[in-house]
Amino acid sequence: MATFGLIASFLMGIILGLMGGGGSILTVPILVYLFNITPTIATGYSLFVVGITALVGSFMYIRKGDFDFKVGMAFAIPSVIGVNLSRGLVIPFIPDTIFSFGFLELTKEILVMIVFAVLMIAASYSMIKRRKANPPSSKNEHWRIILVATQGFVVGLIAGFVGAGGGFLIIPALVLLAGLTMRVAIGTSLTIIALQSLIGFGGDILRGSIVDWKLLGLIAGTAMIGIVAGSRIAHKINEQKLKVSFGWFVLIIGATILLEQLRHISM
Repeated sequence: MATFGLIASFLMGIILGLMGGGGSILTVPILVYLFNITPTIATGYSLFVVGITALVGSFMYIRKGDFDFKVGMAFAIPSVIGVNLSRGLVIPFIPDTIFSFGFLELTKEILVMIVFAVLMIAASYSMIKRRKANPPSSKNEHWRIILVATQGFVVGLIAGFVGAGGGFLIIPALVLLAGLTMRVAIGTSLTIIALQSLIGFGGDILRGSIVDWKLLGLIAGTAMIGIVAGSRIAHKINEQKLKVSFGWFVLIIGATILLEQLRHISM
């Protein structure tokens, strides 16, 4: 299973490099189902894998000038706060067994995977649905920054809980709210994902989380090779067709995980 896990990690990196988001939504399922890591631990590991992979990709886009510092920081700072609130306050206070009634039992691990599956289904809709970008007028500059910052905080809360970068939420915000071009939005998104994920993972370390660095380094290294490959071939791929196809794939995986976890509740 580990071999399939590394192949999947490589493909995740490619998707992240091509689209600036979306690929990271597969990291937790890869860790849980292919590396047999518990969901709660997997969300923390995912932050590191996604963060370090996105960091490599962001350097490649920044070097080409595809990055907006002002918008990126407006999104990243509240996003980092959201991630750490989620990791430090929300997750630790959820009991291991949330409720148990007869043959029904909802545990923390099942809840994490259910929320993750719902997020995957939402992400798939965002990828499948075609959007027309209508860059807003510069007259609303301050209002746009406030909206971007607010969404940054919300994305941070979600990212901290499920261990995904939230690129499928970040990209639309940067394009539709901030008026960035797709290329600049991808580069800016990767930088935001890197900051929120690595700082969130750092918070886990400070709170005493034990990490299998050998395994984590192997997975992250494989994903980084993937994002370098993805970034280099991005201009050769029809982005919209790739996004829609990947969206349907994520929808199938998300629905499968959701059905499986709902079955576990009644066991």
